Amino acid sequence: MAIRMDNVGIVVEDLTAAIAFFEELGLELEGRAMVEGEWAGSVTGLGDQSVEIAMMRTPDGHGKLELSRFLTPDVVADHRNAPVNALGYLRVMFEVDDIDDTLRRLDNHGVQLVSTEVVQYENVYRLCYVRGPEGLLIGLAEAIR
Repeated sequence: MAIRMDNVGIVVEDLTAAIAFFEELGLELEGRAMVEGEWAGSVTGLGDQSVEIAMMRTPDGHGKLELSRFLTPDVVADHRNAPVNALGYLRVMFEVDDIDDTLRRLDNHGVQLVSTEVVQYENVYRLCYVRGPEGLLIGLAEAIR
């Protein structure tokens, strides 16, 4: 049996700001559209819904991130500022070529390190977690070559 992960979904309030953040990180906007009606609600279990989505993809085309902004029904919970040991969605980790350059570029988007520094895991990776737009937890990893 073959399987591949198609995408990870994140619900946001400000879709335009989230797109800009992930474009700065290096993802490409594949498309933006409205998803509405009973057919969509039959998949999610939410009934009649109206959702604006943006599909982002990694430059290699293997990873996708679906950003969603619900217009209806109203958002019912907010997990964006949950600590890293909370149950459920934790974070998305991206491997980048240069973590220091990435952090400098993301600074314009209000990114804050979760810890006080980038840490090194053995001689394998430099790692950090950042809070991106709306407090989303994003992991960054740079392979040590």
